[in-house]
Amino acid sequence: MPRPTGNIRLKAARVAAGFNSQQHLADALTQHAKEMGVRGLSIGVRQVRRWESDNPPWPQPDCQRVLVHLLGQSMEALGFTPPWGSDRPQHAEHARRTPVIGDRTVLGGRASLPRKVVVTRQPSTVGVDFMAVTRSHRRLYWSVAPAELHPAVVAHATLGCALLPETTDSSRREVAAAMAETYLLAGRIEFFDLREPSTANDTLLLALQAAGEADDALIGSAIIAHMAFVPGWVADRDGALERMTAARTYARRAPASAEFLAWLDAVEAECETRSGNTRTALHLLGHAEDILATGNECPSPEWLDWFSPARLAAFKGNTQMIAGHLPQARESLLRALAAMTPAEDKQRSVVYGDLAAVEATSGNPEQACEYAGKALDQLAVTWYATGMDRVREVRRALAPHQAERCVRDLDDRLYDWSTTLSALGR
Repeated sequence: MPRPTGNIRLKAARVAAGFNSQQHLADALTQHAKEMGVRGLSIGVRQVRRWESDNPPWPQPDCQRVLVHLLGQSMEALGFTPPWGSDRPQHAEHARRTPVIGDRTVLGGRASLPRKVVVTRQPSTVGVDFMAVTRSHRRLYWSVAPAELHPAVVAHATLGCALLPETTDSSRREVAAAMAETYLLAGRIEFFDLREPSTANDTLLLALQAAGEADDALIGSAIIAHMAFVPGWVADRDGALERMTAARTYARRAPASAEFLAWLDAVEAECETRSGNTRTALHLLGHAEDILATGNECPSPEWLDWFSPARLAAFKGNTQMIAGHLPQARESLLRALAAMTPAEDKQRSVVYGDLAAVEATSGNPEQACEYAGKALDQLAVTWYATGMDRVREVRRALAPHQAERCVRDLDDRLYDWSTTLSALGR
């Protein structure tokens, strides 16, 4: 008789609960989600089939909640392994051990006599210590070359995966929250700096799973909003808005600051702009300005260091430029530039690039080249792929003026040895 294959634990739990088919379980999970107040969660038979496969993927946090509540067993008991490894409790402790078959330890591929389980448990300070490195990486992002910082951030996240099974209670939540932020930073670097959207999407999914372990809805909202950029930048409006709906749903579950809510509007506006809906985008940006002006009593989390009133003005200036409102765009971008702090220098290359685009569209090639040159100056200090994209877009817009001296000088800067190698290398 052939041995059963796939995730037999989930299959057994399904049958034991009275669901004789994968479709029956899918329907029951969808209904149970509604009863639990988990809105918008619909689980299909294809998803259940993946969970019952040989290598079941780690479910999303909401799916985990419903699975555990409906079937009455933990995720590991249902045959799932988290990305950070097994954390099955052993005698109320989290154990790291060599593989076992029955009651015998496997050594060198052969069974030996049972050996004592070595239990590793991290001290209560592990969460604070792990977060200290996460906080340092957060600050370093604004000055260190992304290609150099990225391996360190990923290695730190990998360390978190090893530590998480060795923690309990509040320390576990602290490590998971720091992991969520660390994976979010890695995803930001991959998307905005290294231009690897597919890799970024996978990394952000790990960030969301860690946020679920920490039960931190606010950083979960931030992660999902970043995931909206992936379809948004290729004008997949439906995909972007679906993720923004999820991000706003998570934000409602936590005390969200006015700054955070305004940022959600700005992200959605960016996605609408790239889909050609500048009128809708400008309405969202106006709403974001109103939110910031009104404020609320909720403080912003310390990790929200990528948004400010100056950044909102930069968002607005870009949308106004694309909409053809050139005088208004120039005013918004200059206001953003004046309001930026030294900590926001990395973003200056984007604003300079947009100002250059405004002048190029207005028929002012010399001013366009001047701003593009300032963008290149900033990129030489703090590389940012998004900023370089803006400069390249400006150069394409200056094609009718390429015989002019200012454009040739810009080409000499844009294609000098240093800039060319940096752009191609990154």
